[in-house]
Amino acid sequence: MNVRDGVGPFCRCTRGLPLCCLLAAALLPSGGAAAAAPNVLLLVADDLGYGDLGCYGAQGLKTPNLDRLAQEGVRLSNFYSAASVCSASRAALWTGCYPCRVGLAGDLGAESEEGLAPERVTLAELAKAIGYRTALFGKWHLGSRAEFLPARQGFDQFYGIPFSHNLRPLHSPEGPSLHPNLPIYDGDLLVGHNPDMAHFTADLTERAVDFIRDNAERRFLLCVAYPMPEVPLAVSEKFAGTTGRGLFGDVVAELDWSVGEILAALAGAGLDTETLVVFTSDNGPALEYGDQAGSAGGLRGGKGSTFEGGMRVPCLVRWTGKIPSAIVSDELVANFDLLPTVARQIGADLPPETNLDGRDIWPVLTLPTAATSPHKYFCYYSGGALHAIRSGRWKLHFPHGYVALSDTPASEGEPIPTTWERIGLSLFDLDEDPGETRNLAKENEKVVLYLGGLAEAARQDLGDSHTRRQR
Repeated sequence: MNVRDGVGPFCRCTRGLPLCCLLAAALLPSGGAAAAAPNVLLLVADDLGYGDLGCYGAQGLKTPNLDRLAQEGVRLSNFYSAASVCSASRAALWTGCYPCRVGLAGDLGAESEEGLAPERVTLAELAKAIGYRTALFGKWHLGSRAEFLPARQGFDQFYGIPFSHNLRPLHSPEGPSLHPNLPIYDGDLLVGHNPDMAHFTADLTERAVDFIRDNAERRFLLCVAYPMPEVPLAVSEKFAGTTGRGLFGDVVAELDWSVGEILAALAGAGLDTETLVVFTSDNGPALEYGDQAGSAGGLRGGKGSTFEGGMRVPCLVRWTGKIPSAIVSDELVANFDLLPTVARQIGADLPPETNLDGRDIWPVLTLPTAATSPHKYFCYYSGGALHAIRSGRWKLHFPHGYVALSDTPASEGEPIPTTWERIGLSLFDLDEDPGETRNLAKENEKVVLYLGGLAEAARQDLGDSHTRRQR
């Protein structure tokens, strides 16, 4: 157990109920009748860093709606994306598995022939099978071919883009022929190209609000997958120049506004107590873009790395009346845990042949002062290579190369030049040194051996291209 008091009104209390009653409540589904199952609202930002929200200690960024969401639910301080790039992270979210288990361990290009295999069961398919209305508005990035699009992966409605908006002509004016036009889909119908990204957040917000109102009388699973704040940044006139933190601050302010509008729609429809809300990010910030990127909040590294800043991301969870408010949990959980957790709460059965890496974290959300992480260890994969492993407070890096930033400042959205560096066998105490600055491997040989043994078990199960191990 590892729960701490938060800042200000955050507390570690459990409303004074007897522990046995709380345990019983946490270990039961939210209700036996279908009417007790919640709606599910997933809000996923793109490249938002661990230090980019007020409730995570952001400096100079105002995120009142997301901070309120934290006050009304649980803030997870050790929540991980299973990858530090977009496609692999989303594969884990929707399948409940490490990306390498489902064959999507990297990032898909604009013209990639690959995608999330249709035979893989998604959370949307589980929900749809029991009568939920399902929708995804925003960025998909799990395959651009027809058989991989959301309409074929369990979503009744889809409006958005099949891959990142940074893979488009406007992001590479010096070589636009290298990047195809960015398609816009409504369902599986192509309706245009190259959306106006300055107004895309507002468009997604309007779609989400309408969906909530249209489905207020039935159960639904809705995901809003914001393309922001991934570069190139864009913001509407309403928010441009309003924060004093440049374009990045304005974009985050509009993102926070959008969350507020969607939460207001839930409240207006009387669904606050009937909806499980999750806000998170797909991976850490793209630090090479300088002041147009976010912050890892003191963690080392960012997007694309297996240091903490690349994979530890914000996560807020609220279900009014079911999840305690104003709580911070330090337990290690991951985005692939959302599938089994949500499936249990909505009453969906997991396919018996599914080999999930995710675990039901409902006790962590509802009993944060008593429950512990369900994971003996967590793997940090980069593609098919096992870079590091964590168990409890200890994280062991195996020798690997990584991209490091030069001292040259970024300018006008152009990235900072990078260098290629290498880390040797390194052990970090994340409780005392979340920035991964002090290698304690020599002083803790037994810990290194223990984590090495866990890594061998992971390699046998998931493979490891660094050691030429196949699954």
